[in-house]
Amino acid sequence: MVQKRKVPERKCVVTNEMKPKKRLIRVVRNKDGEVFVDETGKKNGRGAYLTRDLEIIRQAEKTNVLSRQLNTEVDSSIYEDLIKLVEGKKHD
Repeated sequence: MVQKRKVPERKCVVTNEMKPKKRLIRVVRNKDGEVFVDETGKKNGRGAYLTRDLEIIRQAEKTNVLSRQLNTEVDSSIYEDLIKLVEGKKHD
């Protein structure tokens, strides 16, 4: 019998839903305090996950949830990158 590999799940910081990691976008703060969108999901640093959905990204920006999760100021350019990413490629 082939054992099915467990799909890694992460929690979206806006909706608090557990979803497969591949369906989320990771935003990272590295040890130098730089915040960036981590498309590979493998970079070192404190990560926060967002659902690939424009509404959720806008809500995250409004509520400043990423700044709280990452304990640092998250620049609006990060949200612009997230929106471009979501509009550029829809996963589902």
